[in-house]
Amino acid sequence: MNKRYIGAVFLAPLLIFLFLGGIYLRLLIFVLSILGLYEYYKVSKEKQINPMSILGYTLCILYYIFLGNNNYKLLMFFIVIGVFLMFCVPIFNTKYNYLDIGVTILGFIYVAVFFSFIVLTNRLMYGKYLVWLIFIASWLCDTFAYYFGRLLGKTKLCPKVSPKKTVEGSLGGLLGSVIACTIYGYVIYSYGVKIPIYNYAVIGLLCGVFSQCGDLAASSIKRYVGVKDYSNLIPGHGGILDRFDSILFSAVIVYYYLSFIVF
Repeated sequence: MNKRYIGAVFLAPLLIFLFLGGIYLRLLIFVLSILGLYEYYKVSKEKQINPMSILGYTLCILYYIFLGNNNYKLLMFFIVIGVFLMFCVPIFNTKYNYLDIGVTILGFIYVAVFFSFIVLTNRLMYGKYLVWLIFIASWLCDTFAYYFGRLLGKTKLCPKVSPKKTVEGSLGGLLGSVIACTIYGYVIYSYGVKIPIYNYAVIGLLCGVFSQCGDLAASSIKRYVGVKDYSNLIPGHGGILDRFDSILFSAVIVYYYLSFIVF
């Protein structure tokens, strides 16, 4: 069996947490964030960067604790204090420098904060339905891009970042995301989610573009540090960041589009 499908089977139980929502979903996303941070900090060391991993993990833990309590004032306090302390570390330990601080903070935002938009989307009005848009857009974009690329792909998209990706595959992924989100919008409309259908097409379009940017952004990091995958945790897919790279970007798009445009 193709390793991609083995990996998909491995990930299937995670969908249960999307149905459960609430604290169960938050716990799952927290675990994925910790694992993703570990992968990010680990590959950074390939370029002799020394991220302050303990501070990064601590920020992640505090972030998800206070995200659950909706105490955003205290949450921001801990984030600022965490960054404050990071800047103090190189004063007393010259093993670290400002580049290490930057990579540590970026990892926290890129992994922990971006992942948390799945939880935040789930908390919105109709959230138990709308959170699926993040995954539908990303996974259908990835699937359509893969098969369109195999069948029609001739023109390289970003050969220096990801040599196998093609313009034709990218356009196929964009089409798949728009179609899938629009169909899903029609389905959940019948369940009482009274949001104009055109919004789903727009979300599909935006996610189709930026989920691919998320994929390429993760690839650019791997290319820079010289690794093929972030880890080998998921058969045929690599690590958490290999599988959720596009989802991280889609989560941001879906949450802010719904928050600023729809609600």
